[in-house]
Amino acid sequence: MRTKTICAATAAVLTFAAIAATSMAANADGEPKYVPVPKNVPELMKTSGSADVKTREDWEKVRAPELFACFEREEYGRRPAAAEERARVSFETYRESDAFGGKAIRRHVRVKYDGPNGKHSFPVTIYIPKADRPVPAFVYIGIDFHTKYDAEGAVATSEYWPVERIIDRGYATAAFPVIKLAADRKGAGFSQGVFPAVQPARARGGDSWATISAWAWGASRVLDWMETEPLIDAKHVGVVGHSRGGKTALWTGATDKRFAMACSNESGCSGAKLNHIDLPKSEHIDFMIKHIDYWFCGNYRKYAGKDKEMPFDQHELLALIAPRLLCVGSATEDHWAGQLGEWWSAKLASPAWELFGKKGLVGDKWPDPEKPQQEGCVSYHLRTGKHFLAPYDWDRYMDFADRHGWR
Repeated sequence: MRTKTICAATAAVLTFAAIAATSMAANADGEPKYVPVPKNVPELMKTSGSADVKTREDWEKVRAPELFACFEREEYGRRPAAAEERARVSFETYRESDAFGGKAIRRHVRVKYDGPNGKHSFPVTIYIPKADRPVPAFVYIGIDFHTKYDAEGAVATSEYWPVERIIDRGYATAAFPVIKLAADRKGAGFSQGVFPAVQPARARGGDSWATISAWAWGASRVLDWMETEPLIDAKHVGVVGHSRGGKTALWTGATDKRFAMACSNESGCSGAKLNHIDLPKSEHIDFMIKHIDYWFCGNYRKYAGKDKEMPFDQHELLALIAPRLLCVGSATEDHWAGQLGEWWSAKLASPAWELFGKKGLVGDKWPDPEKPQQEGCVSYHLRTGKHFLAPYDWDRYMDFADRHGWR
């Protein structure tokens, strides 16, 4: 990466020379503990026309829009205009009861979408702690193989969604079944879920939205409902996802600025992990294209095997969350997610927050396990253990919200 100074704040934070001096010893299984940032990482603070991005205005009017357009066109896909028309969305509460001994309200809501080519709906399960004021909330992107459903197809329980723990911290929380938005299996195509209600299959192109974008669309519809609910502080809502859900949480935060926080837990390649970094044991784009290409738009296939050559990278996606809050979580045994690459993405994205007079990720070294870096507006933690969304991870995301005055 070229180290031309962008601004004084950036120079103060991005002390890459010092970071690169860190030990490059290996873990016991051979994966490096540390890899310095590669020299060819796409420059966040240069426009496509090679102009320096020096001000907030440069970012908001030029750089952020062109980055967003790039990720829409090349990775996650562009949604049809009809998908974004709020007037097409309505809600129905079909069940309500007390939960956890009366500490909370459990509500079941059906989100309905009246599309130009048909209708679609999906259920949402919401828990709201009983309080004397509106409470902040987290939307959990419920991935099917960690989730049990009730007779209505709503999320009943998930080992990754510790509802009572979240309620006891003073937060509401909602979960929805992603498989109701888009099938999570190769070969399903785009004839199920929300897709046929929005556009005919014959209208799809290389930049058409795909599974991750459909799941993110669902998270935004949950937030639509939260904005109608006086018991919830809809100005302080975070979106949380693990693995493929973590990729979805990042795209949700990029596409919907109403979310005040995006939490990516071990999202790996095409999520928070930097593609240009050399981590042999981590997931790479060619694997994803061979096995799970339906998560992405068709144009993404051309980057298979070209992780270190592509003209954009995931730190630029993370930067699109600025100036809102961003959390990235990794685990020590989860080499498939490329833990160090996730940290580097958060670090390299941080200059975007500086343009708003805020701090990004504070810390010039990949942290030890259970030593979270939460001093700025970007949080990073490394948890001991495997690929999992653990109570420890949830606690760090809630801690970060607490630090920023959500309660």
